[in-house]
Amino acid sequence: QVQLVESGGGLVQPGGSLRLSCEASGIAISIYSMAWYRQAPGERREVVAHINSGGSINYVNSVKGRFTISRDNAKNTVYLQMNSLKPEDTAVYICNAVNIINNYWGQGTQVTVSS
Repeated sequence: QVQLVESGGGLVQPGGSLRLSCEASGIAISIYSMAWYRQAPGERREVVAHINSGGSINYVNSVKGRFTISRDNAKNTVYLQMNSLKPEDTAVYICNAVNIINNYWGQGTQVTVSS
């Protein structure tokens, strides 16, 4: 059974930092493109950061310079380091693993940025 389990979310003040983790089981993430999405209440799900199996990375413009995605294939885990957080970053952050055959989603972890 494939599972993507996110952790590291929480409540943080504006300007603060959080590090999200997505630990996979049942698959080897080395052969997947991995991504972090987020979805705020009433909003569409949007991709925040993406890292492919070769290590190429892309970010949505709103997080460039503040967020960093990384992967540790040996630990089967993907990370999202989030710095200089803003209230508009508040959302459920969801991990995704995709290749030409499969597409898997985690349950998400809540990030709330508020004073």
